[in-house]
Amino acid sequence: GSQMTSRVGIIGCGNISPVYAKTLGEFPWIEVAAFSDQVEDRAARFAEKYGGVALTLDDMLADDSIDAVVNLTPAHVHAAVSRRCLDAGKPVFSEKPLGTDFEEGRALVDVANERGVRLGCAPDTFLGAGLQAARAAIDRGLIGEPIAANGFFLGFGPEWWHPNPEIFYGPGAGPLFDIGPYYLTALVHLLGPAASISGSAKIGIADRVMHGKGRVGEVVRAATPTHVSSMIDFVNGASATLVTSFDVKATRFKCIEIYGTDATLSVPDPNTFGGPLMIRNILADDWRELPLPVANVPQQRGIGLADMLSASIVNRPHRASAELALHVLELMSSALRSSDEGRRIDLTTRCQQSAPMRFDLAPNAFDD
Repeated sequence: GSQMTSRVGIIGCGNISPVYAKTLGEFPWIEVAAFSDQVEDRAARFAEKYGGVALTLDDMLADDSIDAVVNLTPAHVHAAVSRRCLDAGKPVFSEKPLGTDFEEGRALVDVANERGVRLGCAPDTFLGAGLQAARAAIDRGLIGEPIAANGFFLGFGPEWWHPNPEIFYGPGAGPLFDIGPYYLTALVHLLGPAASISGSAKIGIADRVMHGKGRVGEVVRAATPTHVSSMIDFVNGASATLVTSFDVKATRFKCIEIYGTDATLSVPDPNTFGGPLMIRNILADDWRELPLPVANVPQQRGIGLADMLSASIVNRPHRASAELALHVLELMSSALRSSDEGRRIDLTTRCQQSAPMRFDLAPNAFDD
C-alpha cells in the first residue's frame, strides 16, 4: 500500500551495520537518515557511504524527524542503549540478545509496554523463506504432530577468525548467547513457546589461543561457559535438545531436525534466510527438498525492523517481537541457572508464535 516514509537512525557502526543499512535502503518507504557511533568519524564514514547524517546519540534521540532507531551496539550495552531510546519515546529494534540476563531484558520490555513504544529484536532470520517454509510444512501437517527436535551449533570458537574474540567470552556472550538466539528463536517459531528448560554448562577450553589476524598466539580467557547442552519442554508437549559449543574441532551434526509422528523435517541453518529444507518419511527412499516461497522482501538482516515499522502503521503485532526475544533470553539465562543449581527451571514468560509471513504481496510489503 502507499505509506509514509519512515526515517530510521542506526546506532553502532560496526561489522553488522552495513547489511542493515543496505537492507533498509531497499525499502522505498524507509530512509536511513542518521548514524551514531562512539567513534565519531566511523559514523561520518557510514553517513557518507549510505546517506543521512552523523549524529551523537543524544542528538539522534532528540531529533523528532527520526521515527525509529536500530541498536547495533556491542551486546553488553544493548539493554542500556535500548532503554535510552525507549525513554526518549523512540521505537527501537535491537540486535540480539535483548540483554545479557533475563532481569535486564524483562525491565526493558516493561518500559516499552509502559510507554507504549515498540521494541523489536533480532534475529529476524525466521522471517526468511527457509524458516517460513519450515513453519508452513509443520502447520500444514506434513510431518504429523511434532514430538521432538534436535538443534546443534558446534564450532571451534571465534579466536580462530575474529580480530577481537574477547567480546565472545564474557558473561552474556559465549556460544549460547551469541548463536543460541538463532536456534531458540527458530524452535519457538516452529513449535511455540517453551514451558521449562534444564541445562548443563561448562568451560571446556578455558585458555583460547588466538589465530586471527595480527594477534596470533595471544590468549583469551573464557569467563562464560563454552559448551552448553540443554533440554527444553514446550507447552505443546514437544521436547528439544540444543547443544551450543565453541569447543568442537569437527562434527557431522548441524542445524535443526524436527521429528513428527509421520516424518522428519531437516531445517536450514537458522543463522541464514534460505534453504535447503528437507523432509523424509519412513516409506521414502531418500530426503526430498521442499520448495521455498518466492520472497517479496530482501532476504537479509533488517527485515524484522521493516516488519515492525509496517506493523506500527497498520497497528498489528510485529513478528520479531520483544515478547519473543524476552522468552528466548529467559531460556538462555535459565539454561545457565539450571546448570548452576542442578535442577530444571520452569519459565515465567510465554509468547505467541508470530504470524506466518505472507509472500503473496507486492515487493517490499508486509501485511498491508
